[in-house]
Amino acid sequence: MKLIQIISNSSFVKSSRLVSLLSVLAVVGPFVVVSAGFWDAISHLQKEPELFWTIQHIAVYTGVSIISSAAILGIVLLLRNSVKNSLKNGIRLVIIGASIQIIAGFGDSLSHDVFGIDGLISWTHQPLEFGLILSALGGFLVLKNKEKTKLKALLPFSIISFLFFTTWLVFNLVLTFGHTIQCIPVYEIFSSGCSIL
Repeated sequence: MKLIQIISNSSFVKSSRLVSLLSVLAVVGPFVVVSAGFWDAISHLQKEPELFWTIQHIAVYTGVSIISSAAILGIVLLLRNSVKNSLKNGIRLVIIGASIQIIAGFGDSLSHDVFGIDGLISWTHQPLEFGLILSALGGFLVLKNKEKTKLKALLPFSIISFLFFTTWLVFNLVLTFGHTIQCIPVYEIFSSGCSIL
């Protein structure tokens, strides 16, 4: 925490650069998480061994680390009091989303240690996805404030990503509540996705 305060008091890094870097990280991080998540789902199709420390999970948590880096930059910006109210909301969402993903990640590690194999639906995956949605929404709101810069090129990508992540979570929630009917057709795709229901 002391390091964050030292950085936040430093005038070496301008706030506008930190906001730009935060917005890029908050848009790229969720994309990395979801891409690696699909890779993990494909590995279920191939019946690969399911442990927490697979390359797919490492890729997922690399994306979470990218989002967490954005959250740290957000904390620095908030400590500096150098952002407007509309920008603060986006930064807060990135911080909350990153925190939820980190907690869900530790929970996922524990779940693998205790229960072994898991699937698409688990008590840790859906909170991770919710944190991802919050981070993506926060990244969009931060980008919206940088609309008059070159970063506006990322805005459509940010919107599509947020909508896709939200749809993915809704799909998983439908599986959770309608698992008896819904899981039969998707069981082969997500291997053990319905087994823990």
